[in-house]
Amino acid sequence: MTVEAAMIWNEPNNKSHWDPEIDPDWTKFAEMAKVACQAIRAEDTHLPRVLGGMSPIDPLFIQRLAGYGLLDHVDAVAVHGFPLDWNLWQIGEWPAKIDEIRAVTDKPVWVSEVGVSTFGADEVQLWGLKRTAELLTGRAPRIHWYSLYDLPRTWEATTRHREAEGSSYYRHFAMGILREDGTPKPAAEEFARHTPALGLCQWFHFEDHRLDDAVAWMKRLGVTYLRTGLSWADSFRPDALRWFDRQMEALADFDVTVTFCFTPEHRGLAPHHTSPPKAPEEFGEFCAAMVRRYGGGDRSRAAPA
Repeated sequence: MTVEAAMIWNEPNNKSHWDPEIDPDWTKFAEMAKVACQAIRAEDTHLPRVLGGMSPIDPLFIQRLAGYGLLDHVDAVAVHGFPLDWNLWQIGEWPAKIDEIRAVTDKPVWVSEVGVSTFGADEVQLWGLKRTAELLTGRAPRIHWYSLYDLPRTWEATTRHREAEGSSYYRHFAMGILREDGTPKPAAEEFARHTPALGLCQWFHFEDHRLDDAVAWMKRLGVTYLRTGLSWADSFRPDALRWFDRQMEALADFDVTVTFCFTPEHRGLAPHHTSPPKAPEEFGEFCAAMVRRYGGGDRSRAAPA
């Protein structure tokens, strides 16, 4: 197995993933992330540590975190962009968006989530994938297309306000190049034309029934690198390590960026997965334990950090 990088949190400047009421200036986030980075480095001196992808892409956010000293503890920063679904900028602005972040940090800039939904039409995703590949290939060490699968309609998307968000919420369910039943959309064939330059971001839920089929599809599509997550909140479920072991073993043939995120309700300042933890060192201990268990693989193909 190759765990090629550890990513700290997911969209920390997005209120769906970090509570702005408890931590309006991100000081608590910076403290937690520094502790996590130090814990990871103590376990593995060579594993790249990546700041969880920003959404929205905001150079002022990077400057704020740099002012707190957090960027001294990461090896790369990441951005997320969905200009055809959620962002207020056009798809052709992608190079400029990356340059905005490069202007405020010398860290490599990863694109750890980029995607287009089929909410309006399959053809929109097909065109958007082609254009995204044209704009981003060669501009970032890692480009993770989001995602392989549509989100099952019986599940909930990880947002704070759910259906109250209107069509923005329902677009979460149509981001895959495969439908919920596993049949390919038109963009799947196009995606295969851009691998291995493009990788995937695919979140696997606890005991996700799609895991084995996902692995088979990724190999069929020519994917060599993947971003996924190990949830701190899930680690408190019964048999959590059994599931984590199964997930990571199934992904052994890929270069994996593992995202550590989601606060357990009983460990947060508020009982919610977006809450800063009561004790940041507990999140650091989780990250260290996961790196100790799953890191240490051959990184001969790992992305530059």
